Amino acid sequence: MARMSPIFRRTDRRTEKKKAPRERLVTLIGKPDCHLCEDAQVVVEKVCGELGVSWEKRDITRDEELYRAYWEQIPVVLVDGAQHTFWRVDEGRLRRALAG
Repeated sequence: MARMSPIFRRTDRRTEKKKAPRERLVTLIGKPDCHLCEDAQVVVEKVCGELGVSWEKRDITRDEELYRAYWEQIPVVLVDGAQHTFWRVDEGRLRRALAG
C-alpha cells in the first residue's frame, strides 16, 4: 500500500490532547533567498509572538531528509511536528491551530 502524502494526513481533534501555547512548537521549513519563505516567516513570527508559542526555522538545503520530504512544497509549516500548511501561510488558520 502506498504511503499517504503528509498533505492529506489529518489528526482527530476529538482525541488530540489540547496543549497550552507554551507547549507548542511551530517549525518553518524553507531555504535562503525564497520570497515565499520570507513571507511565511513574517506570519509565523507575528502569530507565535502574540500567542507565546515557540518556533524554529529549518533550512531545507542543509538537511537531506527535509529536502526529500518537502522540496516541492516550501515553505512548509509544521505544528508540533505535523504538517500544517505549505506555500502560503494563512494567519487566521495558523492562529486557530495553535489556539486549539
